[in-house]
Amino acid sequence: MSTESEPAAASIYSNKNPFPAKHTTNVKLTGGGSQKDTRHHEISLAGSGLSYKAGDAMGLVVTNCPALVEELISALRAKGDEMVTGRDGTPKPLRDALFSDYAITFVEKKFVEAAGERGATELKELMAPERAADLKALLSGKDACADYVDLLLKYPQLNFTPEEFVKLLRKMAPRLYSIASSLLAHPESVHLTVATVRYKINGRQRQGVASTFLAERWSGETTAGVFLQSQQKHFFLPADAATPMIMVGPGTGVAPFRAFLEERQALGHGGPNWLFFGEQRSTEDFFYRSQFEAWVNDGFLRMDTAFSRDQEQKIYVQTRMHEQARDIWAWIEKGAEFFVCGDKQRMATDVDNELHRIIETEGGKTPEQAKEYVEALKKSKRYKRDVY
Repeated sequence: MSTESEPAAASIYSNKNPFPAKHTTNVKLTGGGSQKDTRHHEISLAGSGLSYKAGDAMGLVVTNCPALVEELISALRAKGDEMVTGRDGTPKPLRDALFSDYAITFVEKKFVEAAGERGATELKELMAPERAADLKALLSGKDACADYVDLLLKYPQLNFTPEEFVKLLRKMAPRLYSIASSLLAHPESVHLTVATVRYKINGRQRQGVASTFLAERWSGETTAGVFLQSQQKHFFLPADAATPMIMVGPGTGVAPFRAFLEERQALGHGGPNWLFFGEQRSTEDFFYRSQFEAWVNDGFLRMDTAFSRDQEQKIYVQTRMHEQARDIWAWIEKGAEFFVCGDKQRMATDVDNELHRIIETEGGKTPEQAKEYVEALKKSKRYKRDVY
């Protein structure tokens, strides 16, 4: 059976004209003892005419935290009602522009450069080529990056008018999230799996804009702009209903695979499904446990889990892949498609390395031959990644 369905009528909503959606469900997936706050969100598409396929993403138009906006207005020694240029070029009060138009959680290089020219000598020195690493740490370093409040308080000699300041800011961009649901299983609804980002730097509480918008600031009758983005060119279900799927999705990377499985179940696809899921603790961080275990009990899903903190020696999804190397190779040789979703920097690299090793050891290939084999999988769209 094909995954193709009848084409829906085009919606009037898009990334340039987002649909004003309501946030209908906001449920914690993590337990009280978890070190994380990962949530299941449901957004209504009722009346939008929007449709999506498993593997697609949803774009969300967010606003900044009001408390941070007020901190920034104070740090600028402004009142908030000064008129400035908004992102669309029209005048609006500073408070409104900082709330909805501009990114204010991380400083931009353009601001650092301007601050250096206005007397912040330490910041000016960061512009030197030999200080590139220090500049990068200030802009985006883990546990080291600054926001505008940090620098305006640290360098009180800086004196920007509200209009001068907003001209140094980057426009607020929509956030994209992998969709965690099948439209066939949940008509007129989009599900997301999102880890709420909160952390401290320099003694100040910091937070992710979109994740805390979802967790704390979007509820009831309040609407927010959403749009759908196709990812069918690089991340899509097998065309053949009988094709086996191996899916590696630790943490929130599991989101599109929940969508894949719901879609396959709704369509009655009989191809074997195998999911590798990992998190910190099985009692606190096993997202969608009852749903996945029901699929396992029904024989619809084979699942291997890796909970890194449940034992002294940490175990990750690539560890489980290593243990199941023989079966993974057998599935791939039978035509399985291999999917990865999640962290690009570490997890996806570790999984890719393990896949190469499995092809070498179980397939009896040299490193060069394994590399060619993997490249062939990618070229034939049998190795697909959605990493970030």
